[in-house]
Amino acid sequence: MFVIRLADGTLRVPRSLTSEDGRLIGDGYVDLEPGDPDYDRWLPESLTEEELAERRSRWQEGNDDLEQEFLAFKTEQEGG
Repeated sequence: MFVIRLADGTLRVPRSLTSEDGRLIGDGYVDLEPGDPDYDRWLPESLTEEELAERRSRWQEGNDDLEQEFLAFKTEQEGG
């Protein structure tokens, strides 16, 4: 999960909710606006929505090559 910087400057920061015994209940985001005490801490880590989309696209493109390599390896291991 990433810190997302929205067009209006709001930061969407990932947060996890856990039970008292430490079990993960869910993941979500909390919005921080400029002036929030934690805002400056998260700002350097943030990506715009466009930067995030570009990063995901590059990962997907890179994943295609890796997936083909894995499938070839798997076929070879299965004797085919």
